[in-house]
Amino acid sequence: MAKQTSLTQLSAASLRRAADLQDKIAGLQDELARLLGGSAAPAAKEAPTRRKPKISAAGRRRIAAAQKARWAKAKAAKAAAAK
Repeated sequence: MAKQTSLTQLSAASLRRAADLQDKIAGLQDELARLLGGSAAPAAKEAPTRRKPKISAAGRRRIAAAQKARWAKAKAAKAAAAK
């Protein structure tokens, strides 16, 4: 893998070359889009769709009931220790 350098460590000539390459890439992308009949602008990302729950409602109820039972047990133990 190539070592990446920060922009502050590059010389002025290297920065100019990088900017020229970036301009060339943008121009080639525009040309490619024209050839393919598409737009030159990159496609906007779609909003993420809401995922379906992977657990049933009954399963969620069982989990909630178990958590409530654990809290009740802990609360009872705390009350017994306080007496």
